[in-house]
Parts: sequence; structure tokens; C-alpha cells
Amino acid sequence: MNICRTPALLCVTILVAGLFLAGCASSPRFASRSSSSAASPRDSSAVRTDEVPKPLKNPTGKILLTLEGVASYYADQYHGRQTSNGEVFDMNALTAAHRTFPFGSMVRVTNLENRKSVVVRVNDRGPFVDGRIIDLSLAAAKELDLIQKGTARVRLEVLAWGDGK
Repeated sequence: MNICRTPALLCVTILVAGLFLAGCASSPRFASRSSSSAASPRDSSAVRTDEVPKPLKNPTGKILLTLEGVASYYADQYHGRQTSNGEVFDMNALTAAHRTFPFGSMVRVTNLENRKSVVVRVNDRGPFVDGRIIDLSLAAAKELDLIQKGTARVRLEVLAWGDGK
């Protein structure tokens, strides 16, 4: 009878191990929005409320915040998928992902290696790679000539805070 129990025990062990490993898998970059008001764990870890600047109008046209760091871009793999603010990602639009800036924020991104710049609208969360401060759409990356290298040292200048929508 021990022989009959061994395959069943083995199956249960494999099933439990599989469930455990599935729980360790990373979540998809773009999750569908539900009508629930609760934030997903990915959203709550990506945005701490004490780090999110309050949406402001910028009637003077002055730069509200300047940061420097490394930019990257994302394109084909996410084209047509839902972004964190609920829009459909269009890799040909001038948009970007930032960890904390309110959705709708307008940011001038300047490639510090060649001084080319582009203005993008924040509509997503990211990047989720340490050491990077912004993920650009393919169109924005082309404007900055960072396609070949994949990343570039950039300056971010917030021109207007978004309304978070």
C-alpha cells in the first residue's frame, strides 16, 4: 500500500510546490483595471503618497522640478496594453512612465549626451529597474536618439503637474 500512496504524495507535493512558485512570479506590467477602489499591490509599492507631488497649475511657465538620472524606453511588447492610468499604451505617442509623478504631468526630457529634448506626458508607472528615473515611449526615445544604446543620462524638467487622472 505504500507504493500506491507514494505517487499520490508525489503529486500533492508537486502541486503544492507549483502553487508556491506561482505565488513568487512577478505580476504583469499592465494589469486590467477593476471597479474596486482598492489599489493593487504593484500600485501601492510603486507610489508612496508622501512622494507624490500635489497637482499644481503652472501659469508662469517656470520649471517646477529638475531631476537627473538614466532613462530607458519601452515599445512593442506593451503596445496596445493598458497603462496604469487606464489608457491604451501607444508607443508612437510622446508619453512616459514615472514612479511618482501624477498622471498628466508634462515633463521635458533632455538627453545630456546630445542635448536633444522632448516633452512627454506621464500616463504610466515605472520604470521598475533600479537606477532609472523614467521610461519613455518609443516615439520619445527616437526624438532623443537613445534607441541604439537603449538608455541615456537625462535631465527631467517638470513643466506642469498633472491632475492624477
